[in-house]
Amino acid sequence: MSNLAFHHEVESPCHYRRALEVVSNKWTVVVFYELETGKKRYSDLKKQVVGVTQKMLTQTLRQLERDGLVARFVYPTVPPTVEYELTPLGKTLMEPMRALHQWTEAHYDDVLDARRAFDQETK
Repeated sequence: MSNLAFHHEVESPCHYRRALEVVSNKWTVVVFYELETGKKRYSDLKKQVVGVTQKMLTQTLRQLERDGLVARFVYPTVPPTVEYELTPLGKTLMEPMRALHQWTEAHYDDVLDARRAFDQETK
């Protein structure tokens, strides 16, 4: 086996795991859908992302910025105006997120039916 093939096999699961960490966070998904239409102020995101705490929204945005998926813009106003926008890299995630959303819409009832059947069998 070549070193390249071995190297790929060893690192691949970590890459998938990290990608799943990014997109499986429920706040990440909601923030992405809010930013899909363009740049948004922090205060607007806070209002539109129902149920998120200020701490969670800040942590989510910081992680997305760190991952290169969201850009942060600070304007020297009093108080400072902060806006966020998907980066070109972040925009590449919209299609896979939409596909997952479509799958969920099409098959979630099937998942619920399977859960009920499983739970009935295991009683």
